[in-house]
Amino acid sequence: MDITSLSAAQMAERIRNKEFSPVAVVRAHRDRIEKLNPRLNAFINLRPQALAEARLAEDAVMRGDALGPLHGVPVSIKSAIAVALSPWETGTRLRAGTIAEKDAPLVARLKAAGAIVLGTTNVPEMLMAYESDNLLYGRSNNPWDVERTPGGSSGGESAAIAASMSAGGVGSDGGGSVRVPAHFCGICGLKPTPGRIPATGHYPDSLGPFAMIGVVGPMARTIGDLKLMFAAMAGPDPGDTSAAPVPLRAVSPGDARRHTIGYFEEEPGFPVTPETKAAVLSAAKSLQARGYNVVPFRPSVLTAAREFWWTMFVLTGAQVISGMFAAQPCEVSPIMQQFLAASEGNPLTKEKLLQAWFGRDLLRLQLNVEMEKIPVLLTPACAIPAFRHGEREWQTGNQKINYLDAMAYTQWFNLLGNPGVVVPVGKSPEGLPIGVQVVGRPYDEELVLQVAADVEEDFGYRPPPLN
Repeated sequence: MDITSLSAAQMAERIRNKEFSPVAVVRAHRDRIEKLNPRLNAFINLRPQALAEARLAEDAVMRGDALGPLHGVPVSIKSAIAVALSPWETGTRLRAGTIAEKDAPLVARLKAAGAIVLGTTNVPEMLMAYESDNLLYGRSNNPWDVERTPGGSSGGESAAIAASMSAGGVGSDGGGSVRVPAHFCGICGLKPTPGRIPATGHYPDSLGPFAMIGVVGPMARTIGDLKLMFAAMAGPDPGDTSAAPVPLRAVSPGDARRHTIGYFEEEPGFPVTPETKAAVLSAAKSLQARGYNVVPFRPSVLTAAREFWWTMFVLTGAQVISGMFAAQPCEVSPIMQQFLAASEGNPLTKEKLLQAWFGRDLLRLQLNVEMEKIPVLLTPACAIPAFRHGEREWQTGNQKINYLDAMAYTQWFNLLGNPGVVVPVGKSPEGLPIGVQVVGRPYDEELVLQVAADVEEDFGYRPPPLN
């Protein structure tokens, strides 16, 4: 088996057993990047230090040193997250040439667990799109079909991992930016509860409303690798305004199966493809066969949650970002122009922001009550599979859905603060991957990951058809 096709856990085990050297593993990934990145444009920067770090990791193995759980495993990091001495530009000419002085805490924690950072990956300008394209580095492409997007804003990250150019990595998510790219590329992604993994070192800064809805989280080809990376990165940091000292907890398959699972295939007003509905039903039947009590359940708060997310993410984001461009004029990418246009005619006001801020908490309280007996949900990850570059509207049955509405299935849970995992389950008529979202109560990441692992047993990652 090719080294790069292994999971992160398998790579780490074989390195510990001296079957592979960290140097060989890093070189294999660099070779694959050299072969595939010209087509995918997932990586924007490769760290020259990675090979030297692999040699040090190899020396540690040969000495018999204590090794971390990710020792020698090559990972990638979204370019909105600080990696020392690497570009930290977030895809905008406002920050062209910005180099991070030090690692973000989550990067330092991954390195402490033994991971080797290969480089950083592409994003849309200022992260404000579900398609990764910018004026600094251009467009990223989906490894399933280069005419389609790998998503955004963690699109370069999802493409790199799906194409086995990286064993795993880290994205960020304020409206589905980990989960939608994972769904589009057929990998797994975790959006944690705010504060469980520190957002320190992310740009834009995680402050104000963005600290309540935006998070950083791991992406990988397997749920087991998400668990490894989550355990390595989790824990409070004084630079994170949402820091939560929640200890890691062990959740066994038996523990998870004592919980009732709710599911819904579609929310009225947000039509999904037939294959998306089928994927949710397949996941529900799989869990039922494994001993879970699975029942239909649709939370009552989703319509209002979408309205408040729009205020706190789209309207607030547009006001903040337009102010940045006014203070430092420069060329704006077409994708950023589209984002700013979405708020035209509906400007942010003090009344709207206060209504959303207070309303969010009331919705969270209501959802907490509704999920007391049904603590885990299965939902679509997105209304559609990966779309062609530039598309902004789709037909599903006899209904149409537009660009931002198609992503509502993740946006709700950013506003509400719930952890969510996407795991590959189905495929579209074109053979594109379709993920299912597993959502839990705040700080229940371990339970959500275990339920997702049970779903993965019957489905999971398929390699894209790359030559």
